[in-house]
Amino acid sequence: MASLQIIVFDVCGTACALHRSAAREFLPLPRLWHPPALPRPVAGFFNLSGHAVPVLRLDVLFGLQRVEDDAEADLYRHLILIDRFSASGLSALLVDRVLDVASVDTSQLSSVSAAGTLNGCVEAEVTWDGRLVHLLSAERILLAEEQQTLAELGRQAQDRLREWAVPA
Repeated sequence: MASLQIIVFDVCGTACALHRSAAREFLPLPRLWHPPALPRPVAGFFNLSGHAVPVLRLDVLFGLQRVEDDAEADLYRHLILIDRFSASGLSALLVDRVLDVASVDTSQLSSVSAAGTLNGCVEAEVTWDGRLVHLLSAERILLAEEQQTLAELGRQAQDRLREWAVPA
């Protein structure tokens, strides 16, 4: 039987997953900087080895309500670094918590109609640890127009970061 590695995470009590191959790494939530007039789904940017990395709020993108929105809760949130959407090639998804990296049997996946989710961002569902998990497509989380806007915001943030670089 074929198996698939997934990253299981929580967003406002909703269990979601990504293909393990879509994620570069998991990070604790760093201090973000917020340029003026960011779209609500963009939590801000952080500097990763000289690269301005945009952070997307999945709770806002998916229309989910946060139970609590305080600084203490942010201490336990995670970023999933992915190679998508920005000028540097890196973006991060802000999630409440990464729960597991799991192997699931592909026969356990239930397909989801592309018309049933925005932009077909949920490609399948699977049961993990007694919970229904939505397997997301990293390529389809954002619409094409949103990807273009985020790429432009990323270019602007990278330019600003470059202006503050100390010459070697």
